[in-house]
Amino acid sequence: MTGWFILSVVKKRNDIVDIAWGLGFVLISWSGLYFANTSLRGLLVNLLVTIWGMRLTWHIYKRNLKKHEDYRYAAWRKEWGKWFFARSYFQVYLLQGLFLYLIIQPVNFIHYRVSISLGIFDLIGLLVWIIGFYFESIGDLQLKTFISNPANKGKLMKTGLWRYSRHPNYFGEVTQWWGIFIIASSIPLGYITIIGPMTITVLILFVSGVPLLEKKYAGRKDFEEYKKKTSVFFPLPPKRYEDKDGHR
Repeated sequence: MTGWFILSVVKKRNDIVDIAWGLGFVLISWSGLYFANTSLRGLLVNLLVTIWGMRLTWHIYKRNLKKHEDYRYAAWRKEWGKWFFARSYFQVYLLQGLFLYLIIQPVNFIHYRVSISLGIFDLIGLLVWIIGFYFESIGDLQLKTFISNPANKGKLMKTGLWRYSRHPNYFGEVTQWWGIFIIASSIPLGYITIIGPMTITVLILFVSGVPLLEKKYAGRKDFEEYKKKTSVFFPLPPKRYEDKDGHR
């Protein structure tokens, strides 16, 4: 994270940390496997983390290419003034490094414990991870396709998976880490690594994910109508609602 912070100073872009996020998980996963116990379960979770991390990294890199710094980081650049570099290092980079370390605990636990044969929990965890990967990757792809169409400029994405959840990609990301936690639960005492999926869940739902985006669009008429009939996180059938004139 210190290395990425130095690069952000050179590039004058703090949103580089979003690219570092996925890569950090991949690095720690394979380092753990190298220095600890190599096992089939360890290889499995490393493969899952690598697929997730590399896809997310590439997606964010392509999204930010030829664009200005993300609005969140640009706002902090102005707000923090002379303390910008110090606060960026501790509040953005090192803090995300801490969260990364907490979230990846199920993977570390698998690497540093004696492995047992694969079982039903591994299968359930893999299936949960696949569901999460589907929602995150397809949700991102649908949004990217929607935004790339000039006819949709200024419009709100409300179709595809976004018809059932206002944040299907975030739901997918959280679900994948719960899947990996279930795999870790195959090993005795694996349940103690629940700190991992709990951390990403809290971050997405209450800190840096859903709240920031909801705040960005708050007050827009189309978004307020979208909120009334679309689940904020868990994919659910759209609800019907009546407007102030009694129309459905």
